[in-house]
Amino acid sequence: MSLTVQQPSSGGSRVADRLGNGAATLYIALFVVFLLAPIVIVVLASFTPGESVAVPVGGVSLRWYRRFLEYKPFTDSLITSLIVAGVATVFAILLAVPAALGLAHSRSRLANLASSFLLSPIAVPPLVVGLSSLYYLSELGISDSFAALLITHTCVSVPYVLRTTIAACRNLNPGYGEAASVLGASVWRRFWHVTMPLISPGIFAGALFSVLVSLDNLGVSYFFGSANTTTLPVVMLSYLQNQFDPSIAAISTVQMLIAIGFLLAVEKIYGLRTMNR
Repeated sequence: MSLTVQQPSSGGSRVADRLGNGAATLYIALFVVFLLAPIVIVVLASFTPGESVAVPVGGVSLRWYRRFLEYKPFTDSLITSLIVAGVATVFAILLAVPAALGLAHSRSRLANLASSFLLSPIAVPPLVVGLSSLYYLSELGISDSFAALLITHTCVSVPYVLRTTIAACRNLNPGYGEAASVLGASVWRRFWHVTMPLISPGIFAGALFSVLVSLDNLGVSYFFGSANTTTLPVVMLSYLQNQFDPSIAAISTVQMLIAIGFLLAVEKIYGLRTMNR
């Protein structure tokens, strides 16, 4: 008497694999469409010749981009946003890089507490950060100044630079610094010629996040706006409260182009693959 063992049909498993792969592909495609559709609609609406936001546009016109350039609050606030983002990022680098060098290789409880404290603005809602900063800076008498806006944006930017720089420092081989010390390099020369070039991709990545977050920040900027220190997101919100036309879509498209420009700069200078190592 012989026993025969039936092998599972390979055809059925192949069909199941194909269905699974097809379902996963469909899910990813729908997810990408879900993310990109609002952006595409905003870009298309910015070229509409009509008086209201509508898609399809029914034609192509640059009238709302001209509106953006002619409306002085838009251009002034964009310049203010760029200045605040740039200066806040510089201050964030000056504060975060020394902290990252000190915290990267320390496993003490105090270092963990300090790291959590410096990274906390990421977890705290921007409205809470803005409101609490308003109360504190009001006591100092600078709540409605450019300095107050710069201080709050710096506080929000520090965690992004710190997190990427800490990651770069932890991946740094200590042997390079030791070799430089053996060859007679001072602490400063060892940092500037050895450590700094090796962690610069992490610093640059954090600076990129800092600039983008600052340009798009509304929750913090809303509390410190004045006639001379209003940022673009605050002006856009105020504009939408009074009228709704495609110029907002044009401004949003310009903001996206600025973000894409920063990303292209990162790719050109360092390369995104290099920054992910």
